[in-house]
Amino acid sequence: MKQVYKFRSIYFLYGILTVAILFTITWKTSASGIQQPDFRKPLTNTRAAGDTIKPLLPNDRPVPGAVASRDTNKLTIPDTTAPRQKTDTFALKISKDSMDAPLRYAAEDSAVILVAGKKVILYGKTKTEYKDITLTAPKVEVDQQTQVVTAVNAKDSSGMVLETAHFKSGENDFTSDTIKYNFKSQIGLTKNTYTTTPDGTLIIGDVVKKVNANTTFVKGARFTTCLLDDPHFDIKSNKMKVVNQKLAVSGPAHLEFEGVPIPIYLPFGFYPLSQGRHSGLLRPNFVTDEVRGLGLSGLGYYKVLGPYWDAQISGDIYSYGEWAAGLRATYRKRYKFNGGLSVTLRSSKLNFKNDPDFSKTRVFNISWNHAMDGKARPGVNFSASVNAGSTKFNQLVPGNPFVNYQNILGSSITYSKSWRDKPFNFSLSATHSQNNNLRLINVTLPNATFTLNTIYPFQRKDGAGTPKWYEKLGVAYNGTFFNNISFYDSLGYGKNGVKSFIRHILDTSQWTSQHSIPITLSLPPILGGRILVAPGINYSQTWIQKVTNYTWNEALKRVDTTTSNGLYIDHTGSISLSFNTALFGTFQFKKSKKIEAIRHVVRPTIGFSYTPDLNRRHVKQVQVDTTKRKLSYNEVGGTVYYNAVNRKSASMTFGVDNNLEMKKRMKKDSSDAETPSNNKVKLIEGFGFNGSYNFIADSLNLSNINIYFRTTLFEKISINAQTTLNPYQRDKLGYDIAKYAWQGGKFSLGQLTTGSISLGTNFQSKPKDPKKDAERKKQAQQRLNDPSLIADQQRLLDYMQQNPGEFVDFNISWQLSLNYSLSFFNRPKPDYSGFENDFTSGVSFNGSFNLSPKWKLSSSGSYDFNTKKVQYITMSINRDMHCWQMSINVIPVGFTRSFNFTISPKATLLQDLKINRTRNFTTGY
Repeated sequence: MKQVYKFRSIYFLYGILTVAILFTITWKTSASGIQQPDFRKPLTNTRAAGDTIKPLLPNDRPVPGAVASRDTNKLTIPDTTAPRQKTDTFALKISKDSMDAPLRYAAEDSAVILVAGKKVILYGKTKTEYKDITLTAPKVEVDQQTQVVTAVNAKDSSGMVLETAHFKSGENDFTSDTIKYNFKSQIGLTKNTYTTTPDGTLIIGDVVKKVNANTTFVKGARFTTCLLDDPHFDIKSNKMKVVNQKLAVSGPAHLEFEGVPIPIYLPFGFYPLSQGRHSGLLRPNFVTDEVRGLGLSGLGYYKVLGPYWDAQISGDIYSYGEWAAGLRATYRKRYKFNGGLSVTLRSSKLNFKNDPDFSKTRVFNISWNHAMDGKARPGVNFSASVNAGSTKFNQLVPGNPFVNYQNILGSSITYSKSWRDKPFNFSLSATHSQNNNLRLINVTLPNATFTLNTIYPFQRKDGAGTPKWYEKLGVAYNGTFFNNISFYDSLGYGKNGVKSFIRHILDTSQWTSQHSIPITLSLPPILGGRILVAPGINYSQTWIQKVTNYTWNEALKRVDTTTSNGLYIDHTGSISLSFNTALFGTFQFKKSKKIEAIRHVVRPTIGFSYTPDLNRRHVKQVQVDTTKRKLSYNEVGGTVYYNAVNRKSASMTFGVDNNLEMKKRMKKDSSDAETPSNNKVKLIEGFGFNGSYNFIADSLNLSNINIYFRTTLFEKISINAQTTLNPYQRDKLGYDIAKYAWQGGKFSLGQLTTGSISLGTNFQSKPKDPKKDAERKKQAQQRLNDPSLIADQQRLLDYMQQNPGEFVDFNISWQLSLNYSLSFFNRPKPDYSGFENDFTSGVSFNGSFNLSPKWKLSSSGSYDFNTKKVQYITMSINRDMHCWQMSINVIPVGFTRSFNFTISPKATLLQDLKINRTRNFTTGY
């Protein structure tokens, strides 16, 4: 009896062990995606035929390499053919409830496997991976039967959450207190969940149900851009549906600030979550203007036209009848081209119709930027930078003193082509410049240039041996053609405005063509390489459309100007020879001094040139005043080219440039090793003069002397100065006489006729976070170096000028920049009765400092010493509210005065959710 019981126990243990092994095999293979075996089919194994041969007969030949077996009747032969595939009938059948990918898990603490319940429980910083799903939590339970994973957070004895559960699937990423997820159906249910979208939006939900890979339903939803556990603000709704990377739609919603609800409800909420550009309406700003009345600014529509184009139409409208409309389009194709076009129309009114001072003005402005990638078409380039419009446009822009005082505008459109392996270059361009103060507009259209690079006709092809002197003889060609048009914006053209304007353009149009053939010769340095010698020959022709003549009007006591149209050719030629070298001087200090040495570099240049007068008949004289004073002039040129009156010259040019540097003695560290860090200081970056002396002139042989100076003191204060010195004495009317300034017993170097000086400095504190500041500078430099971002950079600068309060760097505690400029010019009076001096000087400043870590005060301004008036002053106060920002901008003095208050979220998604109050005033003078 005992023996039977013993065998039965053995059979029972053996059965349990067999079932456990089979269950383990089934669970592992189903988890790893291996086909499960079907135990209902018999296990068979088919052997390949031909493994043995029949007994060897007497007449049979022995096979080479055959090996005799133990059985004398059989002989084993090595199989020299390819191995045959054996078919194994042991098949695995996948269970219907098995996973289609392996489930991997890990835990730092422990893992408990419940075989009977087919569950695995993980403890301590667990990590579970399935396909693209990654689940981390302090505790995870995996149910093999239902394929549901449950993750919970960890709390301390007081109920505080120590560690949360984190779920990531593809682009979905959220954190919860409790997570239940079915791997098979991809349906999940979480509690107290928050997730962050790629654009920085935070969605918080009490209960979240994920129904598929892209759709999620949220109960008790809060939508915010404040990335805190307890956000400062949110948009709250009881129900919300979120489609990943597309949008979120909610039921009735309202705002909450610091947990306090705002009693303003919206019937539904629509929140775009997709990245990239999207078409839609542009929210306007409410504006109050003393002259224009109440208005809406920035009302418009943004449209995405395709992958490379987009456009924005916006406008302003005021209650007193003024309006503005603008179109802005941008385009970009990677590795091809990029640019932007902006057209703005503005209608302005002053007073009402029946008022005697009523006036109505319509102005426009066009801005276009285009850049072509150099890789698109090697050798060809097309670029454009256009900023043109009515001369009064900038004055009528409200609330922007930077634009109001921008009086000089310029444009350029250029097409250029260079031929590969050929010395030819061609460019075609159009330029524009306008002075808004004088209301003068100059347009050059077209402007063509053809250049033949220097070629060496006597140079040997093989280039072997030392080249002869004549092999370095080079010849080049430069040809230009341009047409200049000048007119005043203030001119009226009567009833036939367009025809009169075209007629005026044709009358003022002047074209000019110039051809130049420079011949150069590169000679070896002389005196052991200390002096460089550069001879040259140049011949040029200038084809001009008209000549200008001056005559004295005895009746009106003035000089009259007349022009004659035709084709006139002006010939010029010159021969030159120049020498230049560099002299170095160093003064060494004693080793006990902090200064090691001071080095002075002098670069003198001297040259000789001869210019014959090939067109003497064009040099004429005219009486300029009642004293019978006469001046010589060249009738060829007009306002396009002004050539020297004395066409024949044999001149010597001279100049000296100086550079002064100081070298500090290098400090030694604790290891007595010298550390060369910033030991060179430039005391004077450049200082010198240049001029010329004409040996064959009948008088006034010495030209004016140009003097310049530039340096940077203490690496903070930059100084630039230049002036022109007249070395001759003057009569009572201010004209030069044939006496040097130092003759006549009174020593003087001469009189300064023109000059300018500018000083600028910038001081700022060290950044609080150096890494953040370095990253900001790196991004700014990348925008400047990337040609494809030129248009975006310009639009960003324009927006920064109009909205300075939105671009405040709290990382810099304080900053101050000062600039001063002074210029003067000694010019002849309109009636040639003498000379008069024009002085302009002004100072500008820009500074900011942090009142506290979250408050910043900024200000900028300009003062004109000529008018003794403040040009403008701007002041702004900014508050960093973590996820929001507040700015107060005031322009108390200027062409237009204004007040602006803005409070808005920082996130671009909610940029239209802002409170804005703007009011403009007329100027006080």
